[in-house]
Amino acid sequence: MCLIAIAWKTDAHWPLILAGNRDEFHARPTDPASFWRDAPNVIAGRDLTAGGTWLGVSAADRFAAVTNYRERLDPPADARSRGHLVGDFLRGSQTPEEFMAEVAAEADRYAGFNLFAGDRDTLMYFSNRDGPPRALPPGHYALSNATLDTPWPKVERMRAAFARQLDAQPDPSPEALLTLLDDREPAPEAEWPETGLAPERERLLSAPFIVSPTYGTRASSVLLMAATGKTIFVERGFDAEGCALETRKFMFFAPPVAAPQ
Repeated sequence: MCLIAIAWKTDAHWPLILAGNRDEFHARPTDPASFWRDAPNVIAGRDLTAGGTWLGVSAADRFAAVTNYRERLDPPADARSRGHLVGDFLRGSQTPEEFMAEVAAEADRYAGFNLFAGDRDTLMYFSNRDGPPRALPPGHYALSNATLDTPWPKVERMRAAFARQLDAQPDPSPEALLTLLDDREPAPEAEWPETGLAPERERLLSAPFIVSPTYGTRASSVLLMAATGKTIFVERGFDAEGCALETRKFMFFAPPVAAPQ
């Protein structure tokens, strides 16, 4: 993912509302969201080059998402794919806190990343460019390719639009959130972050939804978890011209939790 907005425990009926865009080179082979054959409880897209994913959910009420950290540094020579972080959490049984502690202990195995991992009780955030893992309190969050809530123009625009949308429509609509993600307007030049890229590249990447022949938004995703145990996951794919392809929708209910004896 390269742009993620999250409402975490801001609504009693919908503890998690997540919307995000995955930006990637169009030549990189990818499978759309589906149940994984080697992990049947996991629903996620899949990067066919390294085998990981950028966003996913499991039938065990676990979810995770990762973005790359934009920097002009060479990755470690034997760097592990950052997409494996999401898959490892979704397939595992550790608590979010335990998982993030393990990731932090081997953070130098990866190029720069930002990672969300959570369940219905806890949302953890960790970046190997921004201190130790931390549990996030209820609130609205937005993330791109810098650390959490860095005020890049597309982050600020998406955070504000996301909050307005949820205020106007408390029962979240996946279609409305997908429309929100389809914002293709670059930021004004005066607002571009200074990340060392050429100006034309900064302009291209300043839009929440990126369109170019070689690199751009490949998928938009919405993940909703309700207090009732219902989970809704929607992914819409796009081609190199920014035209919508297939939309995949998944809905399931978490298994009931036994009351303490």
